[in-house]
Amino acid sequence: MPELPEVETIKRDLEKIILGKKISEVFIHNPKVLRGISSNEFKKGLVGATFKNILRRAKVLILELSNGKSLVIHLKMTGQLVYPGGDKNARVSFKLSDGKILDFNDQRLFAELRLMDDWRKFKFIENLGPEPLDLGLEEFKRMLKSKKTKIKPLLMDQSFISGIGNIYAAESLFRSRIGPRRPAQSLTDAEINTLLKQIKEVLKSAIKHGGSSVDDYVRLSGGKGNYSKLHQVYGREGKPCFVCKSSVKKMSLGGRGTYFCPRCQR
Repeated sequence: MPELPEVETIKRDLEKIILGKKISEVFIHNPKVLRGISSNEFKKGLVGATFKNILRRAKVLILELSNGKSLVIHLKMTGQLVYPGGDKNARVSFKLSDGKILDFNDQRLFAELRLMDDWRKFKFIENLGPEPLDLGLEEFKRMLKSKKTKIKPLLMDQSFISGIGNIYAAESLFRSRIGPRRPAQSLTDAEINTLLKQIKEVLKSAIKHGGSSVDDYVRLSGGKGNYSKLHQVYGREGKPCFVCKSSVKKMSLGGRGTYFCPRCQR
């Protein structure tokens, strides 16, 4: 967390607010979030540069700068970007040419900031699978047919398909009526077609509603995303299934808590 919809929401919010603005100062309150660069080098590579373009790859934000470098932000579990900022607990703060602050927060110091000449050489990005919103049905069929792995953890494998995490894997499988423990290669062509369709619909709907604020995720404004109100199984253990009224169950699968309906999902 955050997953593809949350990071895409932040990307779109950033595009509306910071594109074309210059970085006038950088304040590093905790250098542990920096990767592969010293605090002085990080500041030197950013101050005076303008935000030229903003991209997303899976769960990673790429802020391309006018000096040819890119600020690469991997939010991981608890990273946040907030504007206007100024929080005393921010890990890094960027003062922009409008006089306002863009804060990078991360309570648990898991997130990463990198300043790169070529973001495409970031190893995490090099190893990513295809973006689900760009994935075609025939390619998805080929990807699944040789996999004995259980479908839920496979959907969360970023080298297999990028950007889907625990929430949206659970929601997509429920809407597809597919059990999370099913081996991927056991899915029929009809089930694969339904699954891909539901993955795309769930992700698009989550983006539309600003993502799911279930832990530390907030939008750029600091406000919460609203998609958690539309979750059909995630976080609903013991509550009635919206389809069959039996209790939603939770189990551990691939080291993660997995929500599902034992009656609807086969």
